[in-house]
Amino acid sequence: MLELIKRIDGSTQADVHDTLTLPYELRIRGRLKAVTDSGLDVGLFLDRGPVLRHGNLLQASSGEIVQVFAADEPVTTAYVESGLALGRLGYHLGNRHVSLALGRDEEGRYWVRFPPDHVLEELAVLLGATLSHHQAPFDPESGAYAQAGREHSHAHEHAHAHSHSHEHADDHSHEHADDHSHEHHHAHGHSHNDDHNHAH
Repeated sequence: MLELIKRIDGSTQADVHDTLTLPYELRIRGRLKAVTDSGLDVGLFLDRGPVLRHGNLLQASSGEIVQVFAADEPVTTAYVESGLALGRLGYHLGNRHVSLALGRDEEGRYWVRFPPDHVLEELAVLLGATLSHHQAPFDPESGAYAQAGREHSHAHEHAHAHSHSHEHADDHSHEHADDHSHEHHHAHGHSHNDDHNHAH
């Protein structure tokens, strides 16, 4: 049995030895016995951490890499218009403290997905959504606090770089204007002295 003990950064180039397809309720667990898609017995021995997402990589104690896939499972997908309607739907469903997946389909329609629940479904319809009950992967948003470490810092650095370039442009134009006005005064003073000397 392969012992999967370590999460690997998704940007790492790795040779995938096997794949493991799991429903959401099993991807939230750090301890688990399962069977890979090729029929290999594996055990998960992971630290407590974020939910396993579709595409995540795990490393075995013996070095092999296994990629996690989100299994198709029963879900409710609520389609709604972009903008205020989408924000309102996400806000009210999120207030029920359930996991939600968000996305957009090939036709450009926005959706919010959750495990089947008649209370949530009634609320979604009241908020203008059209529901679809079907089988699909359920890969919900990870918590904002879980993402704060890497993704927030990346966004902050991007914003900082943008503001820095903006300030640089302002400084440049400001200095240029100062130089220009300084030269103008200097030239004016020079001509005034010439006139004064000429009068004497």
